[in-house]
Amino acid sequence: MLRVVCALLLSAFSLSSLAVDDVWLLLQKTAYAARELNYQGVFVYQNGKQTSSVQITHMNNDGQEMTRNVVLDNGVQTGQSREVYSQGSNIVIFRPQNQKMVIEKRRGQNLFPAMLPTELETIKVSYNARLGALENVAGREAQIIELIPNDAFRYSYKIWADTEYGLLLKMALLDNKKQTLEQIAFSRIDMLYSQDANWFQPKIDVSKNYVMQDTTAVNRVESNWIVTELPAGYSKVDHIALAVPGKAAPVDQMIFSDGIASVSLFIEPLTKGMRPKMGHMLIGSTNICANVIEGYQITVVGEVPEATVMQIARAVSFKKQSASK
Repeated sequence: MLRVVCALLLSAFSLSSLAVDDVWLLLQKTAYAARELNYQGVFVYQNGKQTSSVQITHMNNDGQEMTRNVVLDNGVQTGQSREVYSQGSNIVIFRPQNQKMVIEKRRGQNLFPAMLPTELETIKVSYNARLGALENVAGREAQIIELIPNDAFRYSYKIWADTEYGLLLKMALLDNKKQTLEQIAFSRIDMLYSQDANWFQPKIDVSKNYVMQDTTAVNRVESNWIVTELPAGYSKVDHIALAVPGKAAPVDQMIFSDGIASVSLFIEPLTKGMRPKMGHMLIGSTNICANVIEGYQITVVGEVPEATVMQIARAVSFKKQSASK
């Protein structure tokens, strides 16, 4: 059923032919296009002074997604570049580190250009969508779509969607003064018409030792930690216990989302010699708020406004267990 819906979205119309009232349908087409189309290109990520270029190859073979990202900035000439492979919800990172190669397995997440969820109902609650002008991105015509928040708990998003295929070509995160905080955009993009998947395998350097780090085996938990009042539009989408190297006890992580923006809440016990952290910090587009509650370090992190992380940090409390009867 999903592939039938997607086929209708991708082939029945072009973005430039739709009326203004169909802006949400355009966004849905963009969400599907990133997952269903076969393409290869290079995109550039910018956050403050940080810039990174990545080569991406994506293929959907009978409903099975495969993606390979190669970071081009460091070590590409010597074969030491970082490579990220994703298949379904599984992500494997090959990361050179001195004379060894670290293989890190992670849980799935939305990677560019698959930044939009295919179900847009949650986004509609917190954002208004508006069509903008047509612009050129990576040599292709793109329709600008703006996602404008209804309140101060989220940033604005500016989306450039390919008018022919719907593929997300560029995306920018904007603050309440319309200043760009973060941007990611294709500098080159080509469609693939072959099902050859030989590219979906790393090059092995036999001179290096390979070390595996597996963070996929996380425990989903229900603890006594609660957040009494989340910012409007956000809901808890996951709660896991992380085994962090160097820490004696697992770290609780709660993840909250409004459908496109996400915030992580980390809770860990303060141990002997551990310096408590309190206060607020802004790094690029990421706001961080730290607090201490009942002997635990609370840290809230997200590419969201300061008001969002501050409210979540203040709303955390420990629910005492009642005596058993």
